[in-house]
Amino acid sequence: MRLDQALVKMFPQYSRNRLQAWLKSGHVLVDGKHSERNARTAGGERIELRPPAAAGAGLPAAQRLPLKIVFEDDDLIVIDKPAGLVVHPGAGNPDNTLLNALLAHAPSLRLVPRAGIVHRLDKDTTGLLVVAKNLTAQARLAEQLAQRSVKRTYFALVHGAPPAHGAIDAPVGRDTRARTRMAVTHRGKEARTSYRVLERFARGSNAAALVECRLETGRTHQIRVHLQHIRHPLVGDPVYRRGAGGGIEFARQALHAAELELVHPRTGRRKAWKAPLPADMKKLLAQLRRAG
Repeated sequence: MRLDQALVKMFPQYSRNRLQAWLKSGHVLVDGKHSERNARTAGGERIELRPPAAAGAGLPAAQRLPLKIVFEDDDLIVIDKPAGLVVHPGAGNPDNTLLNALLAHAPSLRLVPRAGIVHRLDKDTTGLLVVAKNLTAQARLAEQLAQRSVKRTYFALVHGAPPAHGAIDAPVGRDTRARTRMAVTHRGKEARTSYRVLERFARGSNAAALVECRLETGRTHQIRVHLQHIRHPLVGDPVYRRGAGGGIEFARQALHAAELELVHPRTGRRKAWKAPLPADMKKLLAQLRRAG
């Protein structure tokens, strides 16, 4: 394979034209040396991409914010995100985001697209999120996500009494009636969530269940939309609550990214992490258990 073709496969986050320009300007090294665009790769070479400093221009300012780091090495940072922390700046949230905090914690992330963030959690969803610290790690994590080999397990507290287990296979896309929402729609992208009930609480109009969800795809708001679709929305969800009943109060959607498993981009070994339930969810579950 030609070197420029290999770069496109290794770094899908960049356009072919940009990669070729960087190759031409000497920002690509093969086994530590500059190489020509049409050079051939045989496999086993160490290919390094070193974008010019301008690649990080325009990123938000670094801001020192508390981060609960579960794991960190030269390639990865695994964060246990608290409720209320927005992952990426956007409308209404220009700063004080996870991205701002990451740039302060590891300034070299300014040279990695989106500061190494390869997947997101909603503002009020807690739990595990992985960040790539370099371009190679980012490309390999993106590939794993595309191949659906990253295992993500969530704990969700839902209204009602769902079946003991099941799989929700329903496409998710933008809700045409409200552009800030997602919905199950034939115009959406393939989405699949499997679940099993771990514990049930109360009965009748106040029934609720603690559910373990596994993502097989990673669409925006997927778990929230899918659980609403089967009429067992998340307790506390301010957006997706159709079918909710009872008087269970919670200040946010009761959703926690509890387990994360992936192949380490450098060693090739599988790594797994767990994050305990946050204090507010533990307190709510204890109240439901006492209530019977």
